[in-house]
Amino acid sequence: MAKKNPADYSVEEKLKALYQLQTTLSAIDEKRALRGELPLEVQDLEDEIAGLNTRLENIDAEIAEFQRAIVMKRGDIDRAQHSVARYQQQLDEVKNNREYDTLTKEIEYQTLEIELCEKKIREAQTKIEERQHDLDQARSLIDERKLDLDSKRSELSEIMQETREEEEKLKEKAHDLEAKIDPRILSSFKRIRKNARNGLGIVYVQRDACGGCFNKIPPQRQLDIKMHKKIIVCEYCGRIMIDPELAGVKVVQPGTEEKPKRKRATTRKKKADDEAAPAE
Repeated sequence: MAKKNPADYSVEEKLKALYQLQTTLSAIDEKRALRGELPLEVQDLEDEIAGLNTRLENIDAEIAEFQRAIVMKRGDIDRAQHSVARYQQQLDEVKNNREYDTLTKEIEYQTLEIELCEKKIREAQTKIEERQHDLDQARSLIDERKLDLDSKRSELSEIMQETREEEEKLKEKAHDLEAKIDPRILSSFKRIRKNARNGLGIVYVQRDACGGCFNKIPPQRQLDIKMHKKIIVCEYCGRIMIDPELAGVKVVQPGTEEKPKRKRATTRKKKADDEAAPAE
């Protein structure tokens, strides 16, 4: 049997389908609400751990850079020491004061170079110790966050396991209902629902008022809603309106509640019985 074109459905059928879709989507929202802020908390922890891992990589790179600098400075020290040793040997062979002064200055220069390199090495070692401390702290923080993440994931997994099957069935039902609704109407419904604080895109009339924003609806407009001749939206909040009866909602009208019996009737009956009783 060929599927009916959504555009061929009557307004009454479209409204029914829309309201059923709304109740289904609201049920899905309730299932997701059970998860609370857990998905966001899990995402935040994952992002934080990723950031900390990046920080670890940067610290490791800085430590490696300082270590390379130390190796280079130690190489400079070795070369300077060799130069000093060579110049000192040459001092024994100098023939004049000029050569002696030149060699002495070279020895002083190389000695200062060694001292400067040693200072740079000490500074680099201090930096490595500091960065190593930062590295240990970051690793410790990552371990803590991983424990938190495992706990949150486990909690979220338990909740999702409980609701996944029901949610999948609801999603399938919502998909089937959407196929029965005109794409233009469905698009408007989704837009209204997205902008609505409570996620309601279609509501029924409650006590002569909109079930979404609770503004009063004029009698003539209520009559139009009951006629099911066209789709009507609330002029205040823009939600689609549906008659409670069509939505399958039993609404108790004001003034229809059974009033409690007054005690006065009992008092009157007793008085009448007393008057009817014969005098002794």
